[in-house]
Amino acid sequence: MRAHDSGEAEQLSALIGTVYDAALDPARWIDAVEQACRFLNCGAGVLGAADSLRSDINLLIHWGYDPDYFQRYLDHYFHIDPLMQPAYRRRVGEVFTFSGYEGRADVLKSAYYKEWVEPQGWIDLMECALDRTASGIALLRCVRHKDVGYVTNAEIRRMKLIVPHFRRAVLIGKVIDHHKIRSAAFAETIDGLATAVFLVNAQGGLVHANHSAQAMLDTRDPFTAVRGVLTAFDQRTNRALGEAVVAARDGDAGIEASGIAIHLSGPGGDHFIAHVLPLTAGARRQAGTIHAAVAALFVRKAVIDLPAAIGAATQIYGLTPAEGRVLRAVIEVGGVEPVAAMLDASRSTIKTHLEHLFGKTGTRRQADLVKLVAGFESPARRRKQK
Repeated sequence: MRAHDSGEAEQLSALIGTVYDAALDPARWIDAVEQACRFLNCGAGVLGAADSLRSDINLLIHWGYDPDYFQRYLDHYFHIDPLMQPAYRRRVGEVFTFSGYEGRADVLKSAYYKEWVEPQGWIDLMECALDRTASGIALLRCVRHKDVGYVTNAEIRRMKLIVPHFRRAVLIGKVIDHHKIRSAAFAETIDGLATAVFLVNAQGGLVHANHSAQAMLDTRDPFTAVRGVLTAFDQRTNRALGEAVVAARDGDAGIEASGIAIHLSGPGGDHFIAHVLPLTAGARRQAGTIHAAVAALFVRKAVIDLPAAIGAATQIYGLTPAEGRVLRAVIEVGGVEPVAAMLDASRSTIKTHLEHLFGKTGTRRQADLVKLVAGFESPARRRKQK
């Protein structure tokens, strides 16, 4: 999905640059949120993380809101915000608009809307989940004032352009200790991360690998270094990796909205996900030039913390203990017959529980249930210090 004109393209390029700068410098997030709101013709926006189990909010940044009203939201209205729970049911990366919401009529009757939203003149919003962990969610929410009008297809298209970049920057930022990082000490900082990080040059040559990345190279899973060039086990991944490096070499303007992550498979059948951070523009340029790198690849194994993920799904979707057990069995063995054998239950019982799971989660297939639970897994953890 591309920008439609040169003016939009310039705005988009500048916004993308600010977003990726924020991955290394959190002070830039307020600029990124402001630029996003202006790009979307919105009057205010927030980039924040909420925890459904503790019922609290970990605010990242907000722009455009009246300070007193925003504090009232944190103190009271966040806990009764009727749009928070539906956010957990949507796919990560899916763009939501209030004007297109099926439950809009009920929200308009709520105290949240009448006491907090309406007095400020907000009539619509766009929202997207950027990340979801076992009990929390990171959201980008931008709101529209009545003087501007409701969200149009043009703004939805623009939102879809910027969401992948916000997602990538948020995920990368989670694994970096921003209190320690300096451009000149970038490699030293990433050496302490549990996530594997590779720094590559314009030709795909490996210029640095942190401890976790070196372990991958030692086992040749999913990467190896062939004559100094970072090479994936899967040839399709090699092509995608090469394209990502070329895009990073060309700066922020070269990064398209697609390809927020590169999926890799290893010789043992394991699956991995890589996120790419360009190091050739903005505040990231110094980190790149010092190490002759044009991009940093953050690679992690695609695994699920089942107890935590299923616990969160049970809380959010109101699953019964039996439904939770069936959900776990679906992920571990799959298929009605294997699940029935594993739980020592009849096929009809398992089918009934599956129908209930589909209805509560809004899914239609067992594969959708697996993807749903996988979405609750955090992609970034720090390596435990010895």
